[in-house]
Amino acid sequence: MMELHVGALSTLTGTVTPPVSSTGEQISLTGWTVSLVEPEQGKVISIEEKPEHPKSNYAVPGLYFYDNSVVRIAKEVTPSARGELEISSVNDAYLAEGKLEVQLLDRGTAWIDTGTFASMMQASEYVRIIEERQGFKIGCVEELAWRNGWINDEQLAALAAPLFKSGYGTYLTRLLEQ
Repeated sequence: MMELHVGALSTLTGTVTPPVSSTGEQISLTGWTVSLVEPEQGKVISIEEKPEHPKSNYAVPGLYFYDNSVVRIAKEVTPSARGELEISSVNDAYLAEGKLEVQLLDRGTAWIDTGTFASMMQASEYVRIIEERQGFKIGCVEELAWRNGWINDEQLAALAAPLFKSGYGTYLTRLLEQ
């Protein structure tokens, strides 16, 4: 079974409201490096890669969890009309086999496309602001492992030690002081 995580592009049902840029202009979905899905009770009806007229308001942000059959499926993928190997081809194979499920991302989850230099800079700035204002690191696997009991205090300290001169190492060390 493959689990596909999707996020709503708008809160409206049946229509897609394109996101708005920082200058207030609507951003066209045409050409976005996203797939749109039509989720129905946790199942996917169809997947569209870069649609001109999307069928739903759900986008696949690229968070996939595959089982081991992904190796077989990936070996069978052929280049698309654009000459690229598309991850959507893998997802389509799971859909055809009836093994594709969808999970909506929680409200408040941020998805930022990083397919362009400008969007990469926006994502970087977003992460910086959240980390500074919230006091948490985003994507800190050491903290996740420690909080879930997968590593103990000594192991976290050992991971933090070579990074101590960086803000990241300092952050890990402070976790042990709380």
